[in-house]
Amino acid sequence: MDNQNINSTRKKIFVTKEGLEELKKEFQELSRVKRPLVLDRVSQARAMGDLSENSEYSAAREELSLIDGRIEELGEIIKGASVIEEKHGATAGRTVRLGSEVTVKINGKKEVFSLVGEWEADPKEKKISHESPLGKALIGKSLGEKVEVEAPAGKILYTIVEIK
Repeated sequence: MDNQNINSTRKKIFVTKEGLEELKKEFQELSRVKRPLVLDRVSQARAMGDLSENSEYSAAREELSLIDGRIEELGEIIKGASVIEEKHGATAGRTVRLGSEVTVKINGKKEVFSLVGEWEADPKEKKISHESPLGKALIGKSLGEKVEVEAPAGKILYTIVEIK
């Protein structure tokens, strides 16, 4: 498969501006700080002698492999990232889209969710992926619409009360 086919089949990676900055920070931290420290550990462990029985060398090599894998993954994410545009003015708040902050009512209780790309999703922070069941149900919906989502505990009915 040539590069053109690889690029055209690559899934778009949606991130907010802040999310992209966080990914870039992690990339820099791993590349410039953590990787050199682990390389130093590998060198020091190698100097200790017999590598076949050197657990420090094995542990350092394994950590280096994990760091290199994450650096490669982050590089691909950053290269393929598509920043979610913020809408302002007349178009803001009409329909739920990637980057929207949505207030929903569930059984009389209000919850606020931010719709983000899958790499930024963090349920504890109420950041849900557009690929999640709730995210998929909310995308394209308007103020006042109801969406039903299948959850482990059964179906949950959400009513959209605000879109920012």
